[in-house]
Amino acid sequence: MLYQLHELNRAFLNPMMQWAETSAKLFSDPVSPLAHTPFSQRIAAGYELLYRLSKEYEKPQFNIDAVPVDGKSVGIVEEVVEEKPFCRLIHFRKDLSARQATALKQPTVLVVAPLSGHHSTLLRETVRALLQEHDVYITDWTDARMVPVEQGAFHLHDYVYYVQDFIRTLGPDVHVISVCQPTVPVLAAISLMASANDPMLPKSMTMMGGPIDARKSPTAVNDLATEKPYSWFENTVIYSVPANYPGFGRKVYPGFLQHAGFVAMNPRRHAQSHWDFYMHLRDGDDASAEEHRKFYDEYNAVLDMPAEFYLETIKVVFQDFNLARGTWEIEGQLVRPQDIKSVALFTIEGELDDISGSGQTQAAQELCSSIPKARKQHFTVPKAGHYGIFSGRRWREIVCPKIGEFIRANA
Repeated sequence: MLYQLHELNRAFLNPMMQWAETSAKLFSDPVSPLAHTPFSQRIAAGYELLYRLSKEYEKPQFNIDAVPVDGKSVGIVEEVVEEKPFCRLIHFRKDLSARQATALKQPTVLVVAPLSGHHSTLLRETVRALLQEHDVYITDWTDARMVPVEQGAFHLHDYVYYVQDFIRTLGPDVHVISVCQPTVPVLAAISLMASANDPMLPKSMTMMGGPIDARKSPTAVNDLATEKPYSWFENTVIYSVPANYPGFGRKVYPGFLQHAGFVAMNPRRHAQSHWDFYMHLRDGDDASAEEHRKFYDEYNAVLDMPAEFYLETIKVVFQDFNLARGTWEIEGQLVRPQDIKSVALFTIEGELDDISGSGQTQAAQELCSSIPKARKQHFTVPKAGHYGIFSGRRWREIVCPKIGEFIRANA
């Protein structure tokens, strides 16, 4: 019922949102007489803030049109290589001739994006930096409210199987990079492939800021999962998709609830950010205002997660710690990271990460006990929070070069 009420509220606010958007333009467009009245900038700033607080944020685009390669700008063509009900495999193909592409010989990288609220475009900077020296693919997860019920459920083990299918599609020379939530299913996927002596095992796996062992240095995210019983999550955050979406009737963890949780973690910071946005608009600081727009266009764009996937993740990863304890079975097969021998491992954590605590990702080093020490590496990014390990200056100048070196060393 909450989802239906949310949709009714959104429909109710839609006229106000459109009015606020139009009013903001009337008081800011130089062509409009109202833009030249006293206090017009303040009025326009107030209307735009109201518009952005009430609007529905659509899924952003990657908008990676070109990247520098060997000192030259190379065009990027976004292609869908494989499409499944809950995910698309996207290739950022460099616009080169067959001869040029062969001569370039860049390592193939599969970036496994999180299915945890935000769209895969949250990793735009991750992809953009990697593209300079790698041939990059990414998992683009589908908003569950857009998937018809007839397509069936999506469980945690389905995520594992999707990752395995994508690895096999790209071949045994691929290097897998998982960011945050997918570190767990990616490690499971490669563990099961190793146990089965699958010839399509990847060359390396890089795991960044993920809850491999959520018992270590628990954060507020971990505390919520352990303080509340499994039944609380079932009864409190799971709702049915309303009739105005293709996934009508599907059980999901709605994006708007996830967004409310994100904001609740730092309400003062977001309130201050919106106030600063108003002041930037009022004072004519267009550059700062545009930075705010870009950030919140991404941050406020959320997707619904399949209920079964979300609930199983809560239980397996954050309550029972099955991977770390060696008790995780996927359809009768025990997940054994110790069976991985030939895949190089690189774990990365942020020193100030308040989502995935210190040691949670590094735990993979001990679990993957059969990988030779010479092929294992760990790095803690100084003064970096969760997002700092895959976006921003520290990502571009410190983390990405280290990943590139690791991949070349294990190619």
